[in-house]
Formats: sequence, structure tokens, C-alpha cells
Amino acid sequence: MAAVATKAESATTVGPRIRALRDAMGLSLRDLAERSGVSAPMLSQVERGETSPTLAVASKIASGLELTLSQLLRLDEGQHVVVSRAAARRHSERGGHRFEELTPPLPGQRADVSLHVLEPGATTGGREDPPMHEPGSRETAVVLAGTLVLIVDGTRHELQEGDSVTFDADLPHHFENEGAEATRFLAVIAAGLRRS
Repeated sequence: MAAVATKAESATTVGPRIRALRDAMGLSLRDLAERSGVSAPMLSQVERGETSPTLAVASKIASGLELTLSQLLRLDEGQHVVVSRAAARRHSERGGHRFEELTPPLPGQRADVSLHVLEPGATTGGREDPPMHEPGSRETAVVLAGTLVLIVDGTRHELQEGDSVTFDADLPHHFENEGAEATRFLAVIAAGLRRS
């Protein structure tokens, strides 16, 4: 089968896109290999631009990334639209902290939006929560319901319904719900924006 090749696509553009998608989903090469049926060494070669995948391999990779082949090959086009359906979003729940990713993992995307629910007494930042954000990241949180406490680098900030806060997300931080009812908040993380 022919390798993936159009004037807009080559191994040098498909590979970084696949890696960006994989990273955005928090997948290792081994994880994507298991999800796609494409070997980790082959995935590594594709990501590094050492080889261009055949259409069959690209289709398997797209499936492992929860995309169609068309989406994988055209994600960087300015007019492309990706709808994130509520039923298909990635959800997690850990110790009274529920969150769902509202934005799909797109290559080159520098902002992610997530919806969080903290039960009374619950906190974020547990061992299994998403990792600390990359250097230069900023986070904005908007309280939709309830009250929220943000602790950034040891400093406490109390937020009420309707309040928002923006902070350097590469500093140690976590959210707490000290209220008697569940707290809902949106978090927007923009990567690499802070100037030192």
C-alpha cells in the first residue's frame, strides 16, 4: 500500500502531529502501540520523521488516537472543526474529584479546558491526578457553583461562585472544597505563556 504523501503531508509533518496527540492524551509509545496495533518501534520512527506510514498504518494510528484518518491528516488546517461530544469525552474520578477534558487532544494546541467537580472535603493534586503543568503554563479557574480554595506555592486564595483566578500553573498548587456542597469549576490551562 502507498505511503501517506500529499503536498501538505510528509513524514516530517505527520510524525510530530502524532507525537503531539499522543502527548496530549498522556499516552506512552507502548500505550499507543497497544491501542493501535502498530509496534512501538514503528511509532517511534514515524514520530521522528524517519519513515512515512502507509495508509493502513496511519489509519491504525488514527484509531488508537480516537480519530478518523481524515482528522489525523488534516488537523492543522485552519478551517478544520473538531466537535467534542459529551458522551465521548475523557472522564476521570479520584477520591471525590471528578473531571472531564472538554477539549480534544489536537497537535499544537496550547490550551486545554476541563470541567471539575470536587465533593465536600475533596482536593485536587492527588497522586493520580494530571501531572504538574509544563514550565511557563498558566491556569485560569472559574467557579461555577459552590466555594473553592486554591493553594499556590503555599499561599491560600478563597473563591466564591462566579469568581475566577489566573496563576502560574507550573508552581505547586491544588484546589480544595471546604464547603458543605459539591463545587464545580472550569479550568483552562494555557501552555508556555509566562515570560521570565
